[in-house]
Amino acid sequence: MSSKQKILVVDDESDILDLISYNLRREGYQVYTATNGRLAIEKAKEVKPDLIILDVMMPVMDGIEACRLMRNMVEFKNTFMIFLTARSEEYSEIAGFHVGADDYIAKPIKPRALMSRINAILRRNTVDVADAATDKVAIADLIIDRDEFVVYRGSEKIVLARKEFELLYLLASKPNKVYTREQILKSIWEDSVVVTNRTIDVHIRKLREKIGDNYVSTVKGVGYKFELQYA
Repeated sequence: MSSKQKILVVDDESDILDLISYNLRREGYQVYTATNGRLAIEKAKEVKPDLIILDVMMPVMDGIEACRLMRNMVEFKNTFMIFLTARSEEYSEIAGFHVGADDYIAKPIKPRALMSRINAILRRNTVDVADAATDKVAIADLIIDRDEFVVYRGSEKIVLARKEFELLYLLASKPNKVYTREQILKSIWEDSVVVTNRTIDVHIRKLREKIGDNYVSTVKGVGYKFELQYA
């Protein structure tokens, strides 16, 4: 399976590119490289990778901007994107998830751990949301279509990043059910990705910005639920 999967690695440090590329090829992946965000977009358009690993700090165009631009392109809507960076500040992590990253891995790189993470992510070729009984959820003016990976509010088509879609689908599949942060982490990010409660809050905020504030409620100290709220 992995021999048919393509991974684009983007970093301005040649030793990092060599290390990651070597380990990925050992796993059977097709590997492509770029040294900045602008070249990454060009290469991604050419090879259509299944996963993109982006360094944050790079010349010409950084990883955050490259991810943001690609998430707005229809051909990369379902492409997995991972940030790889030496930066440990919280705002950098939040910025990464804000533009649609699927994961965030800190340097220095531990090859075995990195390969395990990548293998787990690429095994999820389809959205796998726990407790989802159907492939389409229609509530009030929202239609959430899991097959087409799109959301409609009335006649308006709303573009969501992969994790935002999975989060909305999970909550909307059982209206008024309260999902704890732990349940959300396990269902959406699984055990292969290390994220924090802050990550969930960022995704909820982005979701509300895109679909409106009257669908997802915060249950203080517990988690979130899908609940229509009328003014």
